[in-house]
Formats: sequence, structure tokens, C-alpha cells
Amino acid sequence: MRAVFPFSAIVGQDDMKRALMIAAVDPGIGGVMVFGDRGTGKSTAVRALAALLPPMRAVKGCIFHCDPDADAGACTPDCPSRTSRAAPKTELVATPVVDLPLGATEDRVIGALDLEQALTRGEKRFEPGLLARAHRGFLYIDEVNLLEDHLVDLLLDVAASGENVVEREGLSVRHPARFVLIGSGNPEEGELRPQLLDRFGLSVDVKTPATIVERVAVVKQRDAFDRDPEAFVAACAQADAAVRDRIVKARARRHRVDVPEAVMERAAALCIAIGSDGLRGELTLIRAARAHAALEGADVVDMAHLRAVAVPALQHRLRRNPLDDVGSAPRIARALDELFDT
Repeated sequence: MRAVFPFSAIVGQDDMKRALMIAAVDPGIGGVMVFGDRGTGKSTAVRALAALLPPMRAVKGCIFHCDPDADAGACTPDCPSRTSRAAPKTELVATPVVDLPLGATEDRVIGALDLEQALTRGEKRFEPGLLARAHRGFLYIDEVNLLEDHLVDLLLDVAASGENVVEREGLSVRHPARFVLIGSGNPEEGELRPQLLDRFGLSVDVKTPATIVERVAVVKQRDAFDRDPEAFVAACAQADAAVRDRIVKARARRHRVDVPEAVMERAAALCIAIGSDGLRGELTLIRAARAHAALEGADVVDMAHLRAVAVPALQHRLRRNPLDDVGSAPRIARALDELFDT
């Protein structure tokens, strides 16, 4: 098995790492969109996070590795959770990380008729696609802003419903498809459709390190990993275990973290001040603040937690102001300073 670069060994990019950890604590936030230059560790961070997460319990024999606690009985008719009267057997499986390539066909993404079974046995059998493989894990799309429109429409439907529906070639299949959607792209190569951008819970900007010290640190870490991956991973095992422990504890703590009404009021005031459309901004902001507080080991969300997640939760939801030449992040930072100074 190929070694994965350790999450704890990634130099800098704190905003991206925090956003990914928050999404891992609360997958319902809606995933993470990462804008930035090539070679800034975007795909490395996604795979590293998935590699350090604890294995998940799944129904044994289910091609969708459904959750025995949440999905059992709600999966497809062929799932052991529905074909057996007894409680389904379970197994531990690794958290899936699935790449969706830009050139993927619709059949490859949503699934299709298994032609081999149809031709050799005359049976209509569903061959799962990438969405099925990504269930309960991560679906990663590099250069998502270049994704074809018909695939964007498919992702929007699945992201909204949490399930994939296939109706073709006499097949009628409905299966759960809930995953953390991670997208990355360079804004200079094309804009992302607003409908899809709005589906991402958090959005972060990553930049190439600007200082010699940080760039040298990145090169040294990567060089050490390339020369002896096993030794490098072993050296980072304790630090990765600490990150894993934080995420596991935060998942268990998240539902008990209280959000005071004063924090909710400040979140609503912030969204009004920056002109955020709809209420998805407030909802995401509160969920992200709660997950961040859980990661910090807090029992109550405070204003510091709110400030820490305000930019990634809101910057991609702002309408462009032709009279204001600053970017979204500075506009949010300015509004935060005004609100929190009062």
C-alpha cells in the first residue's frame, strides 16, 4: 500500500487544514472549496486527512458500505441490511477518498448497467459509480471550476438530496450518497457556477508560501518523505494520532456544544452587514463555529470561535460590489471589526 503524506507534517496552510478538520467533524456542513495555486498541498491535505481518520463501521457485503446505524434498512433491496431478518454483520472499512476526474462520463459518476452480467447471464445488475464509492467519505474534484455543466447538475441534485437516483436501461436504483465534497481550483482558469459554489459549506484561499523559511521547510518535509516514506510516516505517527484523537472527541462532543443566543445574534448581524443572500450563511456559520469549538474542547461557542470560521463560511456567499474593489475576505474582516468593537 502506497504511503500517504502525514496530515500533521503539512507546513502552513492553517486555514485549509482547519476547514478540512471542521468538515470531518461535521460532514453536514457541506464540504470545502479550496481556491489557490497549483502545488500548494490541496490534494495532499485531503488524502492525508482521510488516511488518519479512524475506520468506519459498515454493513458487511454492502456495495455502498452503508452505516448499520443510519442507513440499515434504507439502502438498496440487495443490501444485507434488508435481505436478512437478523441484524446485519458489520466490518471496519477505511474512509473512502474518491477522485472525480474532469473527463468522467455520466455513467462513471452515477453508475450504470453492468454490461458483463447483462451479456453473459442476461441479468440486469447495477454497477456502482463514483458517487456510490464516495458514500460516507470524501469526493474530491480537482479543478472543479472546469467541470462540465451536466456533471455539475448531477452533483447539485445529489448534494441536495443525499441520495443518487439512476433511471436508465430498465434499471431503477436509489442509493444513499452522502459525502464530504472537496473541490479545488484556480480562479484564473474559470469561475465556478454560483449554484455549485453555494453548496460548499466552507471556502478557503491557499497561497504559495512567500517566505524563504516556510518554503525551505516545505521542501525539507517533502524530500524526507520521498527518500524514506515509511520512516517519515512513523516519525509523524504520534502527531497524526493527536489530530485523530481531536477529531474523534470533537465528533462525540459536537452535539453537546451550546450556542448562546448572543452568538447567534452576532452571526445574523454579520450576515446582514455583509449582505449575505439567504439564511444558509448563518446556518453554516453556526455549525462551523460549533464544530470548531468542539475541536478546541469547549462546551460553549464564543465570539472567538465565530470569528475563526466567519471568512471561510461566508466569503463565497457575497455578491460582488462594483463600488468596492476589495475582496470578500477583507469585507468580512472589516465587518467583524466593526461588529465586535461595538
